[in-house]
Amino acid sequence: QLQVAESGGGLVQSGGSLRLSCAASGPTMKDYTISWFRQAPGKEREWLSCISRRSGFTYYRDSVKDRFIVSRDDAQNTAYLRMNKLKLEDTGVYYCAAKYHTFGCPRESTEYGYWGQGTQVTVSS
Repeated sequence: QLQVAESGGGLVQSGGSLRLSCAASGPTMKDYTISWFRQAPGKEREWLSCISRRSGFTYYRDSVKDRFIVSRDDAQNTAYLRMNKLKLEDTGVYYCAAKYHTFGCPRESTEYGYWGQGTQVTVSS
């Protein structure tokens, strides 16, 4: 059974950058679509970005498009979320999630069966 674990969160100043990692263990990650979600304090979890399996097509929420870059290295069983030009409103717990053998990139959290524990990102002014 696939397991995923996020890392790379931390405290960063507004305008700064961070790179989050999503390390998978168990089966190879290449058959899984990977999405990143964020849960800000007092808000519901929201979908941010996705990279499809095989083709590696990428999709972004409008609020992070042109600032965040999602990628994957299936040989390393790891996906990444590079976050640039961070804003105060990017603060939250970031999760990676995996869905097996799907087409496209679902944006609903209920579509994903495998989740990490989350990593905290705090953007300060």
